[in-house]
Amino acid sequence: MQQLPQTISESYPPCFRPNTQQFSDQIHNEVAGNDDHQQDPLPLIDLQQINLQKLEEACTDWGIFRLANHGIPPDLLSDLHEHAVRVFELGFESKQTLFESIPSSAISYFWGTPALTPAGVALYKDQGTLNYNWVEGLNIPLSQPSLVDLHHHPLLSDFRMLLESYGIHQARIAKSIFGAMSQNLELSEDNEYYLSPSTGHLRVYRYPRCSFDKSTKVWGMEVHTDSSVVTILNQFEVGGLQVHSPKENAWIDAKPVPNTLLVHLGDMMQAISNDKYKSVKHRVLVNREKERFSIGCFVFPVDDCVIQSPNYKPFTYPEFRAQVQHDVKTLV
Repeated sequence: MQQLPQTISESYPPCFRPNTQQFSDQIHNEVAGNDDHQQDPLPLIDLQQINLQKLEEACTDWGIFRLANHGIPPDLLSDLHEHAVRVFELGFESKQTLFESIPSSAISYFWGTPALTPAGVALYKDQGTLNYNWVEGLNIPLSQPSLVDLHHHPLLSDFRMLLESYGIHQARIAKSIFGAMSQNLELSEDNEYYLSPSTGHLRVYRYPRCSFDKSTKVWGMEVHTDSSVVTILNQFEVGGLQVHSPKENAWIDAKPVPNTLLVHLGDMMQAISNDKYKSVKHRVLVNREKERFSIGCFVFPVDDCVIQSPNYKPFTYPEFRAQVQHDVKTLV
C-alpha cells in the first residue's frame, strides 16, 4: 500500500492513522467499490416539478430519493468541498485546539461517532477503538448564524459563511419537500410545526482512508436511521453510502450522481406519517484508497411540537432525542 503523506496522516485522529502496509481480508470485503456499471435504482424527484405520485412511492417504498433541479449554485458546492478539505487537513491537535476555543453551540468538532448531544458533544458507546466509526466531522447549528467572531481564523470564517449560504438553500428545499409530503398525507394546516428549518443542523463529514489491519469489521458509519424529519445529503465524488431496500431486503449502493442531492426520511417523518413512510436504514463503507466527504442537513420539528400518531404515545422531539441518547450511552 502506498503510504499517506505525513501531513495527511497527522490530520487524522490518532486511532485512524495508518500503522501497517497490510489490510485484512475482512476489511477488503467491506470497502466501497467502484462498480460504475450498476444501474441506479433510487427514485428521482424533480424539485421544480414535483410529481406527487412518484414522491409518494419513493417515501412509501424506499424512504429515500434523489433530488434533481435543487437550485443550489454549483460554485457554492465546489467552494464548500474545497473548504471542507482544507479544514479537515489541519493537524488533528490543531483542530482540537481550534474548536475547543469556539462554543460548541456555534460549531463543534467530533470524531469516531455521529451521536452528539444538543450542545454538540460526542457520545461514545465506550472507549474501545474497535467501536469507533471511521469518521470525523463538524456540527453547525443553523440557529446560530454568525454569533461567534471567527476573524482570528479566516479559513474557518469563510467556511462558516459558505455553510450559512448553503443552509438557506437547505431550508428552502426542506420546506418544499415537506409541503409536498404533507399534501400526500393530507396533514392538517397546523403541520408547519412538524418541520422547523431553524432547528436544522449541518454536519460536514470526512471519512479517512482506512488502513485497519485486524480481522474485524470497521464501518465509516454503522447501520442507523436518522432521528430527523428529513435529512438532505450532498456527496462529493467518492461513494460508500449504502441504503437498505425493504422490498429486496438488500443493501443498495447510493453512489454520488452529479447535480443531485439525496433526501432521507427520518424517524420523525415515519411517526408523523403513522408509519406509512419509512425511516431509511443506511450505513457507510470504509475506503482504502480515497477519503470521502459529505454534508448532511438534518431538520427537526419545533421543540414543543407534540407528535400525534395512533401508533405512538404523544411525544416531542426532545423527549425522543433524550431516549436515543440514553440508549447510545447504555449500549455495549
